[in-house]
Amino acid sequence: MQNAKLFKDRLRQGPVCLGTCISFTDATVTEALCGLLDFVWIDMEHNALSLETVQGHVMATKGSQTAPLVRVPWNDPVLIKPVLDVGAAGVIVPLIRTADDVRRAVAACLYPPAGIRGFGPRRPSNYGRLSGPEYCKAANDGMIVIVQIEHVDAVANIDEILSVSGLTSVVIGPNDLAGSLGHMGEPNHPKVHEAIEKVLGRARSKGFPVGIATGAKPPGLVDWVTKGMRWLAMGNDVSLLLQSATQTVEQVSGHHAARAGKK
Repeated sequence: MQNAKLFKDRLRQGPVCLGTCISFTDATVTEALCGLLDFVWIDMEHNALSLETVQGHVMATKGSQTAPLVRVPWNDPVLIKPVLDVGAAGVIVPLIRTADDVRRAVAACLYPPAGIRGFGPRRPSNYGRLSGPEYCKAANDGMIVIVQIEHVDAVANIDEILSVSGLTSVVIGPNDLAGSLGHMGEPNHPKVHEAIEKVLGRARSKGFPVGIATGAKPPGLVDWVTKGMRWLAMGNDVSLLLQSATQTVEQVSGHHAARAGKK
């Protein structure tokens, strides 16, 4: 819960929160990145990560200031409950379209009377050492609930979505948003950027933090910060690995080619 509080405080007060998506099964990748990142986005939607693997990644953040967020495959309390019970600081829920979708996501994350979450926390309760109404209230207060704005319907309903009590933040998914606008594979299409600007504008008017899941190239990331994004999911573990490897190979190969050309 402490890491969740730190992340929520940073969203409100700054500076911009930086993280990346986790797709590898080996939890050492999360442990290695914790010293650098404000959060890790452990992705169960598009990767073959089991609940046991997710628990390993969550445990790898212990002792750090990095918040473990888990993107669940769907807006379903059956999928959300066990992720929270192994200690995730919060969830990211994909493909939200309406305020009712958001209310369902929030309810799945909170204990009654605020929500419908069943009681059975494992790691969050320190294996049963914490319990009672004080614990349940603290868990509700510290919960991070993030929904993805990645459909044209969500953009149209953004004011109602931002008004749902218990919602922590929204995050833009440019690729699926592009698809819903008829421009699949074109996340930088002007219509996509127009939709993103609408979400940012409405959120800014309400003092609401918005994030974006995008690539790992620094110039593009800086542009999003300039436009008002409060947090960035900078590519994923694979893209960061490939980006670094590509840069190193190009620099070494270029140096070797330059030397050979002088001979």
